[in-house]
Amino acid sequence: MRLSNLTFAAGPDGLTPAVRRLEDSLGVPFRDGGFHPSFGTRNNILPLADGRYIEAVEVLEHPAAEKAIFGQAVRARSALGGGWLAWVIQVDDMAPLEERLGRKSAHGTRQFPDGRRLEWDQIGVKGLMADPQLPFFVKWTSPDELLPSALPPREVEVLEIRISGSRDRVSEWVGRDIGPVFDGVGLNFDSPNGNPGIESVTFRCPKGIVTV
Repeated sequence: MRLSNLTFAAGPDGLTPAVRRLEDSLGVPFRDGGFHPSFGTRNNILPLADGRYIEAVEVLEHPAAEKAIFGQAVRARSALGGGWLAWVIQVDDMAPLEERLGRKSAHGTRQFPDGRRLEWDQIGVKGLMADPQLPFFVKWTSPDELLPSALPPREVEVLEIRISGSRDRVSEWVGRDIGPVFDGVGLNFDSPNGNPGIESVTFRCPKGIVTV
């Protein structure tokens, strides 16, 4: 298991302003990632150090967005003003998670602006919607050269994710003990004063140490 990416939902004003604010904070540009035909969403991405990336995403007026759990999750977070939606864990084998969670993974695709298509399987977005502190899981099924980790990384490194929630609850969900460091990234849990979920993420970037 490794930290794959962080998902940031645009607010009611849309994807472009959300990306602009992230670019201003981190001092680096995002790139157009394309759209998710089966989810009814589109994104911009920022490749990070260590093969990770940030995905800034918005829901579209598209029939798939009403049916897909991911589209529903993005719409719900956007309606609350936008912000950090999820942290995502990459796995090599979905079978143990499918058995433990009692359901099959969903297939995801992203159509690049140049027409290429990225594909993966994912599971756990329903859990995220019920309890936003929980990560969801992905397994890439496309060739390595299409993966976000193949993109030239920007000079941005994830240092810490601060989560309102319970380390024990997340460990139970993930199926292994989650310590203060996961895949080289600090995980700081606060007792929830309100809704659980990602409170902030701290980066090392061209503007120094920045917390978003």
